[in-house]
Parts: sequence; structure tokens; C-alpha cells
Amino acid sequence: MFAVIRTGGKQYKVAQNDVIAVEKLVGEPGATIELGEVLMVGEGAEVTTGSPLVAGAVVSATLVEHTRADKIIVFKKKRRHNYRRKNGHRQHQTVLRIDEIRASI
Repeated sequence: MFAVIRTGGKQYKVAQNDVIAVEKLVGEPGATIELGEVLMVGEGAEVTTGSPLVAGAVVSATLVEHTRADKIIVFKKKRRHNYRRKNGHRQHQTVLRIDEIRASI
């Protein structure tokens, strides 16, 4: 069984026991999180889509850890004006392990 969930402005296709990194969520490591924004649920050839959400579908996940993504370099330059700015940024992330997908297909 798989589901497509929405969190942090992005969509993720998940199945049971998947480990994903999402935008930072509130919670302590080891806590259980219920993700209610389920856009699609499927099992084999049978797929249920929502408009926009699937009614009654919930994905349960365990918060594994809080981490930071790889550094990206932000470089701004205006040629012939002696203007150069270099910044780095590391986005905060939460690592989740998908425990269960509950839906009535």
C-alpha cells in the first residue's frame, strides 16, 4: 500500500517502513506524528484519489531525528559594478519513518 502525502508545501509518495526527510515539524525524537493531508491512496492497481484530500485517510509516522540539509551556496553578482555577495544556507529537516497507512479503500 502506498500514499501520497503533502507536508511543508511538497508532496511525497510513501509506503510502510519508508524513511523520508521533510521540512521541520514540531516534536521530539520518538514521538508519533499523524499526517492528515493524504492526496492519494493505492494498493496494487486500485487507487483512490481525493479532491483534494482523501476522506478518512491518515498516515502515521515516527519522528526519527531533526537534521539539517546539505549546504547550498547563494551567490549574487552584478557585473562591472564590483558587487559580489556569497551566503550559505542549511535548511532544517525532520526525518520520519512511516509506520502505518490507514484508509478505507
